[in-house]
Amino acid sequence: MSRPLALVTGASAGIGQSFAQELAASGHDLVVVARRRDRLEALAARLGAEHQAKVEVLVADLASPAGVDAVAVRAAAGAFDLVVNNAGFGGYRRFVELDPKVADDLLSIHIRAVVQVTRAALPAMVARKQGGVINIASLLAFSGAVTEAFFPARAVYAGAKSFLVTFTQILAHELAGTGVRVQVCLPGVVATEFHQLQGRDLGNVPRMGADDVARASLAGLRLGEVLCAPGMEDASPLQKIAEAERAALAAARATAPASRYR
Repeated sequence: MSRPLALVTGASAGIGQSFAQELAASGHDLVVVARRRDRLEALAARLGAEHQAKVEVLVADLASPAGVDAVAVRAAAGAFDLVVNNAGFGGYRRFVELDPKVADDLLSIHIRAVVQVTRAALPAMVARKQGGVINIASLLAFSGAVTEAFFPARAVYAGAKSFLVTFTQILAHELAGTGVRVQVCLPGVVATEFHQLQGRDLGNVPRMGADDVARASLAGLRLGEVLCAPGMEDASPLQKIAEAERAALAAARATAPASRYR
């Protein structure tokens, strides 16, 4: 029997690498995507030796239109059982200090790449009536009202992650009954090189391991969770956010401005 096929972006390190390892161990073949060929080839060799997985290396920079297009073309060409849109970086700066090119890179990697790769992969999944998409966001998606100094300057990063939450929730409704599941995963602080690359030393902060994030996300997809917060024992706060959104939409339906605006 042929093995199911998964595509993982940002697979050269951290959470993406952990997804690749978990999926190979569970019997998947893989297409792994990142910028660093040497790391991808080392990962492919290891997963092939340990799990007899066939691993295709696709080197692409998702900050560039050409990189996004290359991965989208590959996503459209294969009958993927799962797509994990994991690639990302923080680009933490106050917005007025953020290099415009970095802002564009954040939008390309966290939004354009996710939209185009997901759009490319979904038709085959819907036709087969099976498959899944996991979009890796962050608990910072819910940090718009948070002002504590611990949190990084993050207007574009957190805004992009908020996009992923809404995008995935609405997509889940559109795909209901098709046999295709989608999930947005919302990790907190994770023990990877991510924050170090952003110039933040979180060595003394308790952090979840990347392997645990990947395992929790895959378990959540099997459970049918659209929002997966790996470290949240009681998931009711996520439900309260959804209830608050519905209440706000209902309360704002009016034909005249609120009295405070008159």
